[in-house]
Amino acid sequence: MSSNDIPASESAGTSPAGSVPADSPFRTEPTVRDEAPQFVLPLVVHIEKTAPPARTDALRTAARAVLTILSDERSLDEGEWAEVMRDWQDARIRKVVRRARGAEWRKASALPGITVTGDSAEVRVFPPVPLDGWPKELAKLQVSGTDLDDPEPPAAPDPAGPVLWLNPDLDMSAGKTMAQAGHGAQLAWWELLDTERKAWREAGFPLAVATPDAAHWRELTVSGLPVVRDAGFTEIAPGSCTVVADHPALHR
Repeated sequence: MSSNDIPASESAGTSPAGSVPADSPFRTEPTVRDEAPQFVLPLVVHIEKTAPPARTDALRTAARAVLTILSDERSLDEGEWAEVMRDWQDARIRKVVRRARGAEWRKASALPGITVTGDSAEVRVFPPVPLDGWPKELAKLQVSGTDLDDPEPPAAPDPAGPVLWLNPDLDMSAGKTMAQAGHGAQLAWWELLDTERKAWREAGFPLAVATPDAAHWRELTVSGLPVVRDAGFTEIAPGSCTVVADHPALHR
């Protein structure tokens, strides 16, 4: 896997099949958002050689980490992270996933951020940083080596709960997919009402990540649910639909 396999590119679109809103931070073509200072949301996944997390759990945990920092009081109003979170969301939405183990993980964990734990995965999310201004403890972490597997087939998602549906036609690395799942969770979050966000947060951000069959995927992409469209900087073609974000509250 090359060093370009994992950084999340900007993604485009919440419309199912047509044009993307002109002010969307997920458009592939240049917009006024490109003129703003550009930031990236770092995510670090804890991967020990002897006990790597299951792939699907890592995807879920990364998505929950994004939701957790979006809703954290430090990211809101006059919180200590609020300004940089606003700056990040006013520009392109970029996420980069890196891996750490041992002392690297301990050093990363000492930086301001939030660690979210799944069944087997740990992901720490940090406030956005400038594209060229990574803390040294994070800048030296590897973006390769995050190939993960599911030791057993994942359970079927609860049809009554939030689901991030992955494009069955795309072959993405685990790190790339973690970033795309984070994009999908963020799009769902933006679409929810405040009361719906509060309920999801208080429940601990339960969600599933699953891959539908081809027919179901086609239905999802024209359903009106939020769709992540990748800019194609790494791994896949520009404009590819990677994730459909499904939340019960979005079926209004």
